[in-house]
Amino acid sequence: MHATLPEDDISKGSALEVMLAFLKLGLVSFGGPAAHLGYFRTEFVERRRWLDDRAYSDLVALCQFLPGPSSSQLGIGIGLGRAGWPGSIAAWAGFTLPSALAMILFAYGVARWPGLADSGAVHGLKVVAVAVVAQAVVGMGRALCPDMPRLLIAALAALVVLWAPAASGQVTAIIMGGLAGLALRKEQVPTAMDRGQRASRRLGGLLLATCGILLVGLSLVAAASGPLLLQAFASFYRSGALVFGGGHVVLPLLQASVVPQGWVSNDAFLAGYGAAQAVPGPLFSFSAYLGAAMPAPLGGWTGGLFLLVAIFLPGYLLVTGALPFWEALRRRTGMRRALAGINAAVVGLLAAALYHPVWTSAIHDWRDLALALAAFGLLQFARVSPVIVVPLAAAGGWILGA
Repeated sequence: MHATLPEDDISKGSALEVMLAFLKLGLVSFGGPAAHLGYFRTEFVERRRWLDDRAYSDLVALCQFLPGPSSSQLGIGIGLGRAGWPGSIAAWAGFTLPSALAMILFAYGVARWPGLADSGAVHGLKVVAVAVVAQAVVGMGRALCPDMPRLLIAALAALVVLWAPAASGQVTAIIMGGLAGLALRKEQVPTAMDRGQRASRRLGGLLLATCGILLVGLSLVAAASGPLLLQAFASFYRSGALVFGGGHVVLPLLQASVVPQGWVSNDAFLAGYGAAQAVPGPLFSFSAYLGAAMPAPLGGWTGGLFLLVAIFLPGYLLVTGALPFWEALRRRTGMRRALAGINAAVVGLLAAALYHPVWTSAIHDWRDLALALAAFGLLQFARVSPVIVVPLAAAGGWILGA
């Protein structure tokens, strides 16, 4: 579906509206960043029509370029466009807090159920992620790859990412898509759409500078003074600022930050990682578990929320700081051609993610395939809400795994 909306319909909204929309997604968005793209598109492009496929893909492309939790940054950008700065915070809180609170509870004692992450119900949640991502590939492909040149760009991007699945492969595919887009004919390039965002470039520059200053300054101060609070905040902030490629990439950085120092044992770290696979929302919420499991003066609810903010703060500063410059660049003729190619490449990235890791980690036999096809049919043809399809798939996985 492709909808071009009046500016007032796109930019007008309240922080409460944004909070409730993202809270619903925070409760059901299983499957990692690739699946989150599908959930977000279904909710905000198709259902709520807060933005169209071009604007959505533009924002996806920006978040793929930036370090940090890409799906959370995408949500922050959507919230900012809908309800301003309060909306950006509401989007982050709604999407993140359900998984963060679940991880803190796990740190308090849910570890007595170590088989949770391997249960049939959780496997059903992985299977439904296949259907969600497949629906996003179909919908975005129709809107953003309507001709053979852009279909070829998408196919090439998918091959690049499958050949080089690291973050460098994703960035390379997007750059190649942008360069290929410069060769598109004028009639193949959509006009720029005004999304109603009027953030100041001066403020954007200040936010980007703040992100860099904190990255360097916190590390230097922590190394010099050594309080646990400051050391932990600096370590988690650095991990959030330097990671490319999504939540799984941050795990080795966090392990190097907390295990050698004795803040969290390796067994406890791995137990928390297993639990993080069983909760919806961003994998960066794993930081809440680590903060809750660390020794005083951290630990518990305070420590969990403290380090949750630490790891997400650089990603927030980066996306809100970059958006004013991105909004100006995307209106230039050459940039619009490049963006048409980038949008096609984003479809290829999503298609590659559909195969690996989403399909390869979820579909193991014909029963998984049947469950995925049933979920896809409910989403794509029956237009059933993901809020209903996700628990149905979890129940199906539990029954099949019994």
